[in-house]
Amino acid sequence: MSYTEQPRRAGRRSRRRVKARVRRALLAGLIVASLVLLSVGWVGFRGWQARTHLLNAAALAQQLSSEVVGADIERAQRTLSALQDQAGAARDATGDPGWRISQHAPYAGDDLAAVRQIAVAIDDLARGAFPTLLRTDLSTLLPGKGRLDVRRLKAVAAELTATDQVVQRTRARLVAVPTGALVEPVRDAVAELRTEIDRLATLTRAADRAARLLPPLLGAGGPRSYLMVSQNPAELRATGGMFGAYALIEANDGKLRMGAQGTSAELGLFDPALKLKPEIRNLYTDLPGMYPADVNLTPHFPTAAALFRQMYRERSGRTVDGVLAVDPVVLSYLLKATGPVSVPGHSALVSEKVVRTLLSDTYQRMGAKAQDDFFAASSVAVFDTFFTRDVDPRAYLSALDRAITERRVLFWSAHPEEQRVIDGNRLAGSLPEQETVPTVGVFLNDGSGAKLGYYLRPAATLAVGPCRPDGRRELRLRVTLHSTAPERGLSESVLGLGLAGDPYTARTLVSVHSPAGGAVLRTRLDGTAVPVGSGTERRRQVVIANVEVRPGATRALEVDVLTGRTGSGDGDLWLTPTATPWTTQIDSAPHCDQ
Repeated sequence: MSYTEQPRRAGRRSRRRVKARVRRALLAGLIVASLVLLSVGWVGFRGWQARTHLLNAAALAQQLSSEVVGADIERAQRTLSALQDQAGAARDATGDPGWRISQHAPYAGDDLAAVRQIAVAIDDLARGAFPTLLRTDLSTLLPGKGRLDVRRLKAVAAELTATDQVVQRTRARLVAVPTGALVEPVRDAVAELRTEIDRLATLTRAADRAARLLPPLLGAGGPRSYLMVSQNPAELRATGGMFGAYALIEANDGKLRMGAQGTSAELGLFDPALKLKPEIRNLYTDLPGMYPADVNLTPHFPTAAALFRQMYRERSGRTVDGVLAVDPVVLSYLLKATGPVSVPGHSALVSEKVVRTLLSDTYQRMGAKAQDDFFAASSVAVFDTFFTRDVDPRAYLSALDRAITERRVLFWSAHPEEQRVIDGNRLAGSLPEQETVPTVGVFLNDGSGAKLGYYLRPAATLAVGPCRPDGRRELRLRVTLHSTAPERGLSESVLGLGLAGDPYTARTLVSVHSPAGGAVLRTRLDGTAVPVGSGTERRRQVVIANVEVRPGATRALEVDVLTGRTGSGDGDLWLTPTATPWTTQIDSAPHCDQ
């Protein structure tokens, strides 16, 4: 072999090795590509399966809800079993190794991870929450024939606590799912499921709290007593209405009875005034500590309830364990569950007319003494009905849930350990000093000394502005008050003191509370800057504007407020409950991280 042939052969061998390496690389690439395509196809197939199972589960969940509301428990059990099968299948379809690997892929990975979380959430609820809720006898949470069976309630308390923990964990995991980069159908599905779980979480937390709180509240550990006060929205106060009639409610081992009754006016004037926090005195003067009817000029119900309890103790010598506040609108909701309630010597109270009867007709047709007698007789009749008559528990709880959501039922316990459990729920009426969603408070206090609040029609809109470099947002609030009062013909009892000058003009002191840690920037009445009182309450800046509305007129109050540091694009309103519900609108904005 010549020296010239050796390089040629070496070159051929080198080229063959290069070609072999290329072929191996191409083969490896082909295998990888095939595996990727196979994985994509497999994930696509499993995704189609998951979508089918999730759609079936959604339809079954709606059917289950309808059957539970309709008390068709036998059919609901079958529906729950089918829901568990579909939810489990969706969880399996999104839980194999191919799906888990694909969750880390660019572009589609976030969507696949979100679908997996949806499937897990529905399956956890179907197995860990719905069975207990289906087994729970709702009548356990309600008194029947004047008594609540505290032993039965204790028996279901542990199950309700475990169920609430499942729901709250599921909710927290779903809240943690990032949605900014998701495709629209998946993002909408996450948002819709979050909304439904929020509703369920509210229900299970309330049931858990009720099961834990009701036994001690109703005297399982010894006798208890409470003041049940009626708020009168005809003469507005921040929490709903002036504290008018009250009744003593006594509880012992679950048995309830009504004791002495009276009115806030009978408690008289307190001079010197009860001790108030400086921020309360600065905003509302000494009035909350002087007059029982003014304790709730503040929207913070625990403050108002504690003051009323102290006033009652100083006049009666008796110390009660808490204060419960309701209004006639609550009564209209509950009467839908019970039907009409007879009042001896008077017409029956019916759902459709009870608000007008108690807040308008009574003041037009009766003198002061007759009014008090009628309110007392009505309280006894209603108490006997609700605590002694058998009532459909679902209808009762639905009415009660609506009333609590609207903050028409408020409760404060003088026992700190119980109050800590109640705090954070709308039932507490506590004005929070910390919040995740910026909330603007709009609270109404009558300044007429009259019963013209019945004729006011309030509305509010809140618009969330853009994010600021300092992490705050500006919110634009618009409040309108329209008066439907007639120009003549109202009784002296309705017109009262006529402090606006014209007795038919409703003078309302509108308090606007900024979000926690926020501030009030500008205030205008009918487009013109207006002088306002100002102060702070529970880490919120407050302005108070005097708004006078003649019959048939409408006034508009515009207030620009600043939030604390927040990334949230949502806003919320906390409003004084009125005889006629508010008309509201909230315009949200994108979160600051989107």
